[in-house]
Amino acid sequence: MKKIHVDSAEAHSADLVAENISQLKGLFPEILIESTNGFSVNVDVLNALIGNHVVTDVDEKYGLNWHGKRRARQLALTPSTGTLRPCPGESLAWDQTENLMIEGDNLEVLKLLQKSYAGKIKLIYIDPPYNTGRDFVYPDNFQDNIKNYLGLTGQIDEGRPISSNTEASGRFHTDWLSMLYPRIKLARNLLKDDGLIFISIDDGEFANLRKLCDEIFGEENCVQELVWKRHAGGGNDSKYFATDHEYVIVYAKSKDSIARLRMPLSEEDKKDYVYKDDHHEILGPHKTKSFSRMRPDDPRPTLTYGIKAPDGTLLNDTWKWEQSRFLEALAENKVQIRKDRNGKWQVEYKIYLYSGDDDGEQEEKTKVPRSLLLDVERNSEGKRQLASLLGTDNVFNNPKPVGLIRHFLSFGTDNDSIVLDFFAGSGSTAQAVIEQNLSDDGSRRFVLVQLPEPLDSAAKEQQVAAKYCEKLHKPKNIAEITKERLRRVAKKIKADKPKYSGDVGFRVFKLDSTNIIEWEPIPEDLKGSLQLSIEHLKGDRSEVDILYEVLLKLGLDLCVPIDKRTISGKEVCSVGGGVLMTCLDPKISRADVEPLAQGIVAWHKELAPAGDTNCVFRDSAFVDDVAKSNLAAILEQSGIQKVRSL
Repeated sequence: MKKIHVDSAEAHSADLVAENISQLKGLFPEILIESTNGFSVNVDVLNALIGNHVVTDVDEKYGLNWHGKRRARQLALTPSTGTLRPCPGESLAWDQTENLMIEGDNLEVLKLLQKSYAGKIKLIYIDPPYNTGRDFVYPDNFQDNIKNYLGLTGQIDEGRPISSNTEASGRFHTDWLSMLYPRIKLARNLLKDDGLIFISIDDGEFANLRKLCDEIFGEENCVQELVWKRHAGGGNDSKYFATDHEYVIVYAKSKDSIARLRMPLSEEDKKDYVYKDDHHEILGPHKTKSFSRMRPDDPRPTLTYGIKAPDGTLLNDTWKWEQSRFLEALAENKVQIRKDRNGKWQVEYKIYLYSGDDDGEQEEKTKVPRSLLLDVERNSEGKRQLASLLGTDNVFNNPKPVGLIRHFLSFGTDNDSIVLDFFAGSGSTAQAVIEQNLSDDGSRRFVLVQLPEPLDSAAKEQQVAAKYCEKLHKPKNIAEITKERLRRVAKKIKADKPKYSGDVGFRVFKLDSTNIIEWEPIPEDLKGSLQLSIEHLKGDRSEVDILYEVLLKLGLDLCVPIDKRTISGKEVCSVGGGVLMTCLDPKISRADVEPLAQGIVAWHKELAPAGDTNCVFRDSAFVDDVAKSNLAAILEQSGIQKVRSL
């Protein structure tokens, strides 16, 4: 039976460095130089392999550089030894929901999600803190980010400052870039091949963010820079220009993997479809558009021909389709030739509201999304939406409007996509996912990550939010506001749409240190240290805490189904239909071994999982090594080969 301890690979998040080395070994083994300190890359060999025989000056390399970039890159590659502890009491519909609300430093959380959610996220939307000098609080620490995080959020008394971006350094971009770089780097790994990331930003860091994303995603994977009309007007007190806009930068994990982006027509769009003809029953109403190609600078022989009007007039032009397709459409009454108000003949083709077939199946017309976001909800609407839900104003500064994010969901997701927001703020993204599902009967899931940043009742800009948490009898931090919004969204939907059966719940998890005790010997009391190390799991952690750490470290979804049975008086869990089986009972005697093992084997055969099964026990539970070895032997002889202990 393999024992999992704090230094085991199973106790850490994904080791991205090891994965990179493995991939390089497979592709270009000759570029790797192994030494006692690990691996390095032979740059000369790599240059030769890509056909570059010219020595380059690294200092003159094109790209975005800043002091601390190397450390920021290393932060993304350093595995986390933390865990996510389940909090059913703070959740809504824990047993039914597949949505996640995770409290914690998003850098560590993104590391912990690598195994379970790599390549599964369809759309990421983030509204990171804009660089105003004192806007963001993220405890990035190369040595022990978990401890730093716990101190920052008041979970241990460390007396740490709450701002990592001071007035002195913030406006020089470096801290902001160092904060964002590793997070976006890790987020890219979570995207599906056809996944998209949408990042809101203002003028202050727009140029730097574009360069940063070019490096992480590749310049060729920039899909678009969207300009959002954020304000309806005003700004007459501005010195130079009244700033009405912000940006949303859109990148793809692989632009070649993305199908053409299409979005549903708005109700305003549908008002143009006013005409009916003999295709109306299947194709719905239609509008008309000029059949003339209107490109005299680009004549095409196959599109240039004459069309005869009803009175015999020959209309010569360059048209939208080739003649054979036109004649077919004319025969089907899908084009028309008519006189306009001036008596001039016009050739028009019909655009129907639906596409359809002979069986009467209809699919509504779609359109290409635009880069100018002029008609989506504006910033003031985001404030109104949050105030309406929470019953008070100014709890959260500048929450993004739900309609803006729903706009992205409408063309950037499928009905069953997973959507991630790791700067969740007030929770606008979660509300957008729920409302979009409500509108199109989708089953999208959301994953939110929010730092439980403390709120200070004495600070003027935080007073309203802090008092709101006090009113709720909740800890004074931003994550509590996020959760409260989600509860109220669910309550409102249940009141407005009592028959709606979609998922409006969420599971709460909180970032914490691992459940596994680290070996920290006391030199003056080695005997006592050894005695304490017999139990490898922390005494204040529950079996559920341990179970979910196992799920994370084995790469299973945090919402995977979990079934329970009592076998030989011990609770046994089956996760994901038998992919993982656990018994974390604190005591297993020699007499328990045979019935417990045979019961697990019988259940495993009943479940018949397709792949290998991991079976995990509490190491200190076994009365002795004989009991442990016998149980492992029975399981392995019955086909359960991966038996582990914690």
